[in-house]
Amino acid sequence: MVSKPLRVALSSLFMVVPVMVNSTTVFAAPVKSIQSPYIKPEPDYAKWGKFAVSETQKRYPRASVVDYLHVGRQAVSPSTTREVFKLWLKDDKHEFGVYVRITFNTKTEQISKTSFQETNR
Repeated sequence: MVSKPLRVALSSLFMVVPVMVNSTTVFAAPVKSIQSPYIKPEPDYAKWGKFAVSETQKRYPRASVVDYLHVGRQAVSPSTTREVFKLWLKDDKHEFGVYVRITFNTKTEQISKTSFQETNR
């Protein structure tokens, strides 16, 4: 007797196929997971963005970070890279921007310099 594969709620996550075990047909063997189009991988700069936000909060403890922009990555030399972020902060008195530049060794990711530059734009 040949049975049809079981359809379960997880069928959207796994393909269900028949598998023979000791001359008995067993179903619901996960073969392939399906990647969700709504989940995006974390970008390469995410680690540096978290660092930029953390260091900015230390430098401006009374301000809240209300916006975040990855400006870009620059190759300073063959062994040195700079990530640039613009954070928008708000405190009791005003709103302002801060450019955060993180310079690090490309291979070891050891930070050599972090600089902050305030802007009103």
